[in-house]
Amino acid sequence: MRLARAALARLMEPQDMAGLALVRAVGPVDALGVASGELDAGAALEQEISTLLAEEGGVVSWPGLAASKRRWSPRVPDLAPERDLDTMKRLGGRVMVPGDELWPKQLQDLGLQEPLCLWWRGHAEPLPVLRNCVSLVGSRDSTSYGAAVTGDLAYGLAQRGFTVVSGGAYGIDAHAHRGALSGAATATPTIAVMAGGVDRFYPSGNEDLLRAVAQQGAVISEVPPGSAPTRYRFLQRNRIIAAMASVTVVVEARWRSGALNTAHHAETIGRIVGAVPGSVHSANSAGCHRLLRDGGAVCVTDVGEIAELAGRNGEAPAADRAASAQEHDGLSLEDLILLDALPLRSASSVEKLAAVAGLSPDAVRAGLGRLGLLGLAASERGAWKRTRKA
Repeated sequence: MRLARAALARLMEPQDMAGLALVRAVGPVDALGVASGELDAGAALEQEISTLLAEEGGVVSWPGLAASKRRWSPRVPDLAPERDLDTMKRLGGRVMVPGDELWPKQLQDLGLQEPLCLWWRGHAEPLPVLRNCVSLVGSRDSTSYGAAVTGDLAYGLAQRGFTVVSGGAYGIDAHAHRGALSGAATATPTIAVMAGGVDRFYPSGNEDLLRAVAQQGAVISEVPPGSAPTRYRFLQRNRIIAAMASVTVVVEARWRSGALNTAHHAETIGRIVGAVPGSVHSANSAGCHRLLRDGGAVCVTDVGEIAELAGRNGEAPAADRAASAQEHDGLSLEDLILLDALPLRSASSVEKLAAVAGLSPDAVRAGLGRLGLLGLAASERGAWKRTRKA
């Protein structure tokens, strides 16, 4: 299975929905056989893939498996998963697959878009669970203000035992990794999610930094060794940065910054998004102000506020779970899902809650009424948020 997933990772691009649905339908070994042309696929498999794409991928129609196989076929002759595994062994790394002890369980929240595998260089420690991770992202052309704020936040989070997740790029990403390394108080102070293969640290100007991240934390990628960090892959890896952490904080971002794409992924899977305010005269903070104005992000200004948000999302500590278990007894599955989707600070509209929770607007309105009567949700000018009791 591990070998098959390694081969599929080279055969298919990240977020290849048809390929991921094929793996979900028949498993990685048979999926590799079908994708490479060694196994035949019948009408029943086509229908199953179509159903998976409609239910989990949101794809209503697709051109069919034959079209996907034509897309994959040019890469089939280059498949050499044993070589890729040997490369990782020489680098002191490994390949992680779903089900491994080291696999980050929080990636399951991506559903059909969960990576086929992760190519990993770093500590031989299990990667941190959701509630212990915070993502810090932002523009590559950061200002001195953004650099200072990012460094302070990353250092403080690492001191509190959080793992700082970012993308290894110039600007905010680099300052996040440096700050976390300097404040390291855990076995994995920071994780860099790469857009290319982990055999080559990119960008080259961050090679020393990324080597330090690999030594003290972890450098991971969903594409195999030798893969180029293309523009599209930078966008694809953003969903992993978002899914790894309970909170994604955008420190500094322009109006169309790629960091907003990470924030969108985080919001889509029900994670908390934070944004650091900046000068109204600074174009580098326009994206952060956009997030705050649109209501998709919570304003954060220090480590304590981020830590508080992280404590309210993901898996709670055992003592917290025990304290809240009785309050949540008797709630239906839909109400529990809705409660989990409710933000703690900024109130959210019924329509946005419906999208996050995957419920109809009518079901959300009814559920909010029930949660409100129990004191678990509160309304503010027509929008809703979670109460401290919850």
